[in-house]
Amino acid sequence: MLLRMVYDDTLAQASYLLGCPATGEALVIDPNRNIDQYIELARSKDLRITAITETHIHADFVSGSRELAQKTGAQLYLSDAGPQEWKYSYAAEAGAKLLLDGDTFHVGNVLVQALHTPGHTPEHLSFMVTDTRGADKPMGIFTGDFIFVGDVGRPDLLERAAGVTGTMEPGARALFRSLQKMRNLPEYLQIWPAHGAGSACGRALGAVPQTTLGYEKLFNWAFAHKNEDEFVRAVLDGQPEPPFYFAEMKRINKVGPGLVGAITLPEQLTLTQLSEQLAAQTRIVDTRSASEYAEGHIPGTINIPLDTSFLSWAGWLLPYDRPFYLIVEKEKVVTAIRELRLIGLEHLAGFWTPELVAAWQQAGHELETLPKLTVADLQHRLTGLSNGQQVILLDVRGAGEYRDGYIAGSMNIPLGYVERSLQAIPTDRPVLVQCQAGTRSAVAASVLQTHGYKQVTDVVGGFEAWQKAGYPIAVPAQETALV
Repeated sequence: MLLRMVYDDTLAQASYLLGCPATGEALVIDPNRNIDQYIELARSKDLRITAITETHIHADFVSGSRELAQKTGAQLYLSDAGPQEWKYSYAAEAGAKLLLDGDTFHVGNVLVQALHTPGHTPEHLSFMVTDTRGADKPMGIFTGDFIFVGDVGRPDLLERAAGVTGTMEPGARALFRSLQKMRNLPEYLQIWPAHGAGSACGRALGAVPQTTLGYEKLFNWAFAHKNEDEFVRAVLDGQPEPPFYFAEMKRINKVGPGLVGAITLPEQLTLTQLSEQLAAQTRIVDTRSASEYAEGHIPGTINIPLDTSFLSWAGWLLPYDRPFYLIVEKEKVVTAIRELRLIGLEHLAGFWTPELVAAWQQAGHELETLPKLTVADLQHRLTGLSNGQQVILLDVRGAGEYRDGYIAGSMNIPLGYVERSLQAIPTDRPVLVQCQAGTRSAVAASVLQTHGYKQVTDVVGGFEAWQKAGYPIAVPAQETALV
């Protein structure tokens, strides 16, 4: 048996190629939309993809299963477990074989058995694998978003992200029962999860790529809870805010992702066209680094650097139902398109290169800057040692982070909610924006400037720098106040 993980850092997402070298057959599990990587990997190992499956209807990326099956002719296997409203709408059209708890199929000499493990989602399956050519007992389990390294999948997404009311607590109870099924399985079983650290599909995922069931039984907090009610309270407490785009991903992956094909470059636009789009208040994202953007940017643009966090905030801040534009280096346009496709953002209507910023200024237009503030200056300002001017200290970390400790007098609005909460942020006084380390605050500050906030400052280093400097921390976070 051959096993290879394909890890996408932008999604903190793991998919897998499972092959049988003796027969040349291969199975792909939880593919994302960049399907060529799986075809090339299989070819490099002298394998052909004959089967494709996924553990559940994903919420954090667009599945590549349908398109990969069409391109390779492989058999698609999909879950038929769970209630009717969470079954794949496109399964029949795609010729998929449907799986229930205990169903099996072969990939050459490798036996794959479906285990219904609901909780994260009602239809969720895990896949137990046995290499029958050399063993009569299973080697491991692909657990999808059920068991992670050090954590378990969150059961609140259907309600909090997809808006399916009343599913959060039943999901938590189903997750508890799924975990009980695992207690009787051999401890040597390897666990191959679908996500690592940084994914919003769990609360505190480990950065190690795989684990064993025995290790998780010893050290995963979820297995420590023997009482169902206690587990339900624990698993629902402190879950991070789910991105808005998760609801769209659920819908797309349920009805069937569109087939996107090869990437084609959008049009490179002119300075005149920029002025037209700014006048129309179209979303324009400057993908330069936060420092470059702060030194000078075109008013009306927001800053989401094209780095490993790009997708996280693009999903929160870019529209799914209308065009958007990028300021991006020409050689990185394809990278940006490929990443945006992963979460179904397909309305990139054009781009400008960063040289546009200088051209804007040369044409007689003013650039906007984003002032920075150190935590020492922040502490000085908050203690009234400067001019005593009233300010807003806006903490854009997640609610759970804020509860663990915050700067007294700060207002907490997580970054993804800032644009939807502008009515809570006064425009008539300075707004000092702070996050954990400085990345999110720069994005949030750019959003505020786009909406007309003229006195916005980014706190460099954020709460982390504040702590290291030894300044006072308030716990728990209950207040929402003006300083």
